Amino acid sequence: MQTQPQVSFDDIPIDEAVRDAAFRHIDELESTYDRITGCHVVVAQPHRHHREGRLYSVRVDLIVPGAEIVVNRNHPLDHAHEDVFVALRDSFNAARRRLEDHVRHLRGVEKSHAPRAVGRVTQIFPLQGYGFLETPDGREIYFHQHALSENDFRMVDVGSTVHFSEEEGDEGPQASHVQLVHPHSHAARHGGTRS
Repeated sequence: MQTQPQVSFDDIPIDEAVRDAAFRHIDELESTYDRITGCHVVVAQPHRHHREGRLYSVRVDLIVPGAEIVVNRNHPLDHAHEDVFVALRDSFNAARRRLEDHVRHLRGVEKSHAPRAVGRVTQIFPLQGYGFLETPDGREIYFHQHALSENDFRMVDVGSTVHFSEEEGDEGPQASHVQLVHPHSHAARHGGTRS
């Protein structure tokens, strides 16, 4: 790994046993794919003010060539996540699946996807790096800035027409391989503004 992996604790006491377990999971990910360039893990208890249990969430952020893989497991109804080690395991299992998909994509052995469809961007959150688009059948699905080819996320606006493939992510359907249909003409018509 080019940069030292980091394990942080968000507003909870540092736990060396948890930190060691996270580093073991990171080592396992590196054995899956040795070109990970960075990894940051954040362990938190966003629902700890609730009386019914102190549930942990674990965010895993992997930097790999050509992409950033982010898994943010925060399931307030999953009482198994009252155990921080179970929350770690589940988050790293999800990260491993995403990493394996990325490796398959790089090797050209990508899972078969539905044909590319045409959609329209309905919401864009430029600072957070994601948005939503409407599918041909009227559903609204998530896309991340790294799903756009040629890094043209900054040119996307509400109403932009895009080609995309749909895949199943950890949190449900999401758009991948998103490409603007007419990137320059749309920005010119709408003055490049964003909501």
